Amino acid sequence: MNISKVLESVPVVPLVQADDPAVAIDVSRALAAGGLTVAEVVFRTDRALDCLRAVADDVPEMIAGAGTVLSAEQAQQAIDHGAKFVVSPGLDDGVVRTCQDAGVPVYPGTYTPSDIQHAFNLGLDVVKFFPASIAGGIPALKAVAGVFRTMRFMPTGGVSAANLAEFLAVPSVLACGGSWLTPADAVAAGDFQKITALAEEAIAIARSARGEK
Repeated sequence: MNISKVLESVPVVPLVQADDPAVAIDVSRALAAGGLTVAEVVFRTDRALDCLRAVADDVPEMIAGAGTVLSAEQAQQAIDHGAKFVVSPGLDDGVVRTCQDAGVPVYPGTYTPSDIQHAFNLGLDVVKFFPASIAGGIPALKAVAGVFRTMRFMPTGGVSAANLAEFLAVPSVLACGGSWLTPADAVAAGDFQKITALAEEAIAIARSARGEK
């Protein structure tokens, strides 16, 4: 599966954070109902692996990946639990190689030109840009894109509905990630209609930013 091709048409990657597989399923279904079909199940809870497996198995309309993957061991666990892609907050050779050996797309976090150059020399052509707002935001993305002409970016961290269009208007940006689509209060309240509405809003913003109807 070419995740990058999917992200060209659905250029927003929400985060699914849950400690209960049933909640992860409900959140993922709500996102998919709003048009977002690629999501990171983040490794920030004790039962994250169970949540990833549940989404991978029970939400076929969602392409489930693993986020906040910190080590090669975690990357392998993610792949074993059904992850279709892996995202890391930083750039780790072991994580990248584990995913490459398994044929699973990996999007490591980069912050500096040195990070991006290292990723390039590991054979990657898409990287996460994190935390985007602190790392210089849109001006920084435009600056590094001029140097790394074949690299595409997934800015995450500080992206919201308010600035999503600006980020997606940068030609080198493949997609944006963010937690604003799955607010903790809505998840805790079981307000999955709100999550669907936020997903629909993000899709509308993305289509407008990309000149689609």
